[in-house]
Amino acid sequence: MRIQKCPTTQKKTQYQALIKAKDKAKGFASLSTITSCFGLKRDAYYKFKNRADKRFIQEQQIINIVKKRRKSLPREGVRKLIKSLDNDFSKLNIKVGRDKLFNVLRSQNMLTLRKKYSSRTTNSHHRFYKYNNIIKDLEVTKPNQVWVSDITYIRTLKGFCYLALTTDMYSRKIVGYDLSDSLKLKGCVRALNKAIYKVKNVSGLIHHSDRGIQYCSNVYTQILKRKKIDISMTQENHCYENAMAERVNGILKDEFYLDQTFNNVAHAKRATKNAINLYNEVRLHLSLDYKTPNMVYQLSA
Repeated sequence: MRIQKCPTTQKKTQYQALIKAKDKAKGFASLSTITSCFGLKRDAYYKFKNRADKRFIQEQQIINIVKKRRKSLPREGVRKLIKSLDNDFSKLNIKVGRDKLFNVLRSQNMLTLRKKYSSRTTNSHHRFYKYNNIIKDLEVTKPNQVWVSDITYIRTLKGFCYLALTTDMYSRKIVGYDLSDSLKLKGCVRALNKAIYKVKNVSGLIHHSDRGIQYCSNVYTQILKRKKIDISMTQENHCYENAMAERVNGILKDEFYLDQTFNNVAHAKRATKNAINLYNEVRLHLSLDYKTPNMVYQLSA
């Protein structure tokens, strides 16, 4: 029986038990005596142990490569790791599929876990005009065709601060952001102005957001109108119509540790800047065919 090439689960279990028994019986019984107790051959034991040792070394190499990658992207999932680390695995002649990587990371408790968040940052009960959703059936085919904006909270020891984001819908690139210690209008305005300043030419652009008071305010909408940017908003209580903005919020918290509690606003600002740089420049997106937002933005702009 050629157990060394295709061992059954039962045989694997036997060999694993044999290895443990040999370690415990070291100095008390010979290998021949131990293998005979399990009904196994001595040479087959060495072949199995050799494969197990090679597998252990390979798994350690995989773990070390993943740990290095996760220094910058600590919560990157298995599917993206397969793509982003393909060259690293190839250099060491390691063939790693999704299931194998999943099993290795699971054995080391290195799988990423997603958290659920609930915090209300939108106040749509106000006197300002609410615009219709004009992107509902729109096909987005290029950068700077649609920007989506939203606000999310960041915790500090002294309370909440609020991150206003403006994201390009086509490339998923965050084109403007601002972190402030209040939900007042200024943070959203600064994020919008940063985006407009970087892009320069906003001809034909649509700005989409929820119906929050910040985005409906006269100050905010007048900036859009002066730049001839069309205004689009979700329908009342329909947050899924701004799903991309919500998704970006979740990514920054899930994968870049913006869900933690920071010492103060200055600490949160440093972490936010680093997270957004990594999001734009390093993180691969499944929806972008495993490219980064900045790569898609630059190639298509």
